[in-house]
Amino acid sequence: MAEQGPIEGPRTVFSLPRKPPRVVVKADLLPAISVLSLIGLVGIPLGWIWSRLAPPERMRVFDGNQLIPLQLESWHRFDDIAIFGMLGAGAGVVTGAVVWLMRERRGPVIMIAAVLGGLLAGWLAMTMGGALANSLYTIATTPKVGDVIEKAPRLESGWVIVLQPLATAIVYGLLAGWNGRDDLGRRLG
Repeated sequence: MAEQGPIEGPRTVFSLPRKPPRVVVKADLLPAISVLSLIGLVGIPLGWIWSRLAPPERMRVFDGNQLIPLQLESWHRFDDIAIFGMLGAGAGVVTGAVVWLMRERRGPVIMIAAVLGGLLAGWLAMTMGGALANSLYTIATTPKVGDVIEKAPRLESGWVIVLQPLATAIVYGLLAGWNGRDDLGRRLG
């Protein structure tokens, strides 16, 4: 018979319990303010893009300067909201992914700053976009009865500004959940 070596049993590895990583607030506060303000400024180009993409509503002038939309033109009211919402959601997805790439600052402080910055950007885009759209479709002369004029696009609901921060929070949260590390990969070592 062949000789066999010693039989080893199952090994147990003992490790000391680790403390969970703590949230760093003080060190992340200044970068969080920078993230909030930079993301907030994204609202200006978003408003400009929306003012150029959103279709105007063509209306006919009737007696007493009453404006009646042409057939199927009232659907542009939905188009205005849908275009703004898609621009905001797209900006939120990009924002969430870019903020996640700030590896040494990952955590709830930066995520909250990114979400608040997205809310600021949505408000700024709605305000600036409406002003820019109104300037594009000004009426220089008094319209006569029977004239067709173009009414500037407008957002009839203020709730559309929550799409950008919502998309930012969802993307950042999915990336944090996918990461699976206690410190979110914050330490570079």
